[in-house]
Amino acid sequence: MKLRAISDLHLASPANRDALFALPDYPDDWLILAGDVGERFEHMRLAFTELTRRFARVFWVPGNHDLWAIPEETGLPALVGEERYRRLVETARAHGVVTPEDPYEIWTGDGGPCAIAPLFLLYDYSFRPAHVSRDGVVGWAREMGSVCADEMFLNPAPFASREAWCSERLRHTEARLAALPAHMPTVLINHFPLREDLIHIPRAPRFTPWCGTRATADWHRRFNALAVVSGHLHVRRTDWRDGTRFEEVSLGYPRQWDQSRGMAAYIREVLPGPDQAEDELAAPRFRK
Repeated sequence: MKLRAISDLHLASPANRDALFALPDYPDDWLILAGDVGERFEHMRLAFTELTRRFARVFWVPGNHDLWAIPEETGLPALVGEERYRRLVETARAHGVVTPEDPYEIWTGDGGPCAIAPLFLLYDYSFRPAHVSRDGVVGWAREMGSVCADEMFLNPAPFASREAWCSERLRHTEARLAALPAHMPTVLINHFPLREDLIHIPRAPRFTPWCGTRATADWHRRFNALAVVSGHLHVRRTDWRDGTRFEEVSLGYPRQWDQSRGMAAYIREVLPGPDQAEDELAAPRFRK
């Protein structure tokens, strides 16, 4: 029994859908699906259907692409903001998938017991240099070709802004985590990285404003995290901070992974997983 993770399936791509269909079964294992499944509800339903057939339990957190307000092929207006998120939660629950709105489940396999905590936190543009203002951050990023499509497609309604929505999600989630039993270990799951120093995207060095919030920099310590799982960056890697393992588990677009290896090669083991000494001695699977 293992806890595994992957993110950024981007099922709008036929190659990624084919890889999902070819995925073998893991009947005893739990899977974390850390966001960016696809832009349409049909992609979400496809992922939830296929993955719940293959894994004993599936956990999902939303990525920014999942929240994009792109008109569905039916021609009906797209759901936006909080309403879209709530409908995604309903879709996940209808397939038996655990969401950030559900009670935290307790992992009792190797590496446990610990609480599996799916989070939905968004970002607040705080991952920027001190000299760059909030009003100027999009222009600053654009100077080096970094423009996030969220500026067009991620509608935060009914919140006034994406950072206001982020603030509410932080408040809500922090209270839930603080209510866990004292000293309960956790696995924290969020689409966006919890720390700015985990962002390594040389191809787009000014994409950081759309990558998280400084408010979560110490959450791995505050909430006793054994591991923190994220995606979004499309840069698969393992990092350690304060004895906590941080796993970026993106699959990505077809050009960003070796299709001859299949999707299974990109599913990361989270628990029991290596300890830090074992990981540093092992042959490097991921750039550190």
